[in-house]
Amino acid sequence: MKIISYNVNGIRAAMRKGFIEWLMAANPDVICLQETKANFDQVEIEEIEKAGYPYHYWYSAVKKGYSGVAILSKIKPNHVEYGTGIEYMDAEGRNLRLDFDDARLPAGQVSVMSLYLPSGTNIDRLEHKFTYMADFQKYVDNLKKENPNLVICGDYNICHEAIDIHDPVRNKNVSGFLPVERKWLDGFMKSGFIDSFRHFNKEPDNYTWWSYRANSRNNNKGWRIDYNLVSEPLLKNLKRAVILPEAMHSDHCPHLVELEF
Repeated sequence: MKIISYNVNGIRAAMRKGFIEWLMAANPDVICLQETKANFDQVEIEEIEKAGYPYHYWYSAVKKGYSGVAILSKIKPNHVEYGTGIEYMDAEGRNLRLDFDDARLPAGQVSVMSLYLPSGTNIDRLEHKFTYMADFQKYVDNLKKENPNLVICGDYNICHEAIDIHDPVRNKNVSGFLPVERKWLDGFMKSGFIDSFRHFNKEPDNYTWWSYRANSRNNNKGWRIDYNLVSEPLLKNLKRAVILPEAMHSDHCPHLVELEF
């Protein structure tokens, strides 16, 4: 099962930049999108279906042109979960989950979530982010009891360690690399998740987001803030995980995890 996660920073803009052609070449079984910035009726759905994704699910924010997540799949899910049931989270369209039956797994299914965790662009949004992180941890702690085979793909808006950011010293007081954010992400991983990319790759200079300023992408001055976190029961099923920086439809790039059953 090949899963890709991608913050597209606007699905309509990404499609104008060749997203569909790239998707057909990459050919994942499932792709989780974040920051779609569009309602279902604003997207050229027929292009997605022609690319081989008959099952596609969209969860948009109440505010138009803001946030939003989607999952496109070649495989029909047996259940789709829109949101978390927590009202303030769901108003921003940040969580969408598909459950797939799989008799080869002890629990009988694997669940794939697309997550778009808030950024902390100012004091108010930083407090919102902290509240979200705490509530999301509780939500996932409960979810894992029923769905132990869980893959949470998405933009976490946090660099985990110094290796995940191009300049850890000068960014130590910037949201996305604050000690309290990093501590939360570290605790979240230790609550039963594997950072799939770091499971296979311990090298520096691997990033998933670059500022549009100062030619950051060409100079590879980036941040690794996007993750495919895989729950520990799926450890034996991990086959590979890579970042795909050659895709240029967004200020983020896609990242892939492959599970073998």
